[in-house]
Amino acid sequence: MKKNTNDVILESATTFITFIIFLFAVYLFFAGHYTPGGGFIGGLVTASALVLILLAFDIKTLRQILPFDYKMVTAVGMLIAVLTASGALLFNVPFFTHAHGYFDLPLFGKTSLHTAMLFDLGVYFVVVGVTMTIIQTIGESD
Repeated sequence: MKKNTNDVILESATTFITFIIFLFAVYLFFAGHYTPGGGFIGGLVTASALVLILLAFDIKTLRQILPFDYKMVTAVGMLIAVLTASGALLFNVPFFTHAHGYFDLPLFGKTSLHTAMLFDLGVYFVVVGVTMTIIQTIGESD
């Protein structure tokens, strides 16, 4: 994507709005176990924030901010998801059986922690990685 104009308003707004979008993505990720949300929608919202950076600036700026190979992000996400789902086999229970427990955390009090959240983290990485790989591939072909 080659940028020809210098839109100061869009660039200034993007630096502020992107932070809010990232916070909303984190909220959706953590709220997803009990309410609508989770790894998939959190990943899409994160990818939309990265696309906003891409539109406001250019692909070089995005690569300076996040110097990741998004194919590797996808692979790590798949690895996390598959290992989480397969981890149950180590305890002689069916594939994809999730475990949970309640713990007293200093700042949060009694908190429920689930292995499903690890699976959602893998889904999150896969969605961000695949979405950004597709968008960068389309953008680089122009």
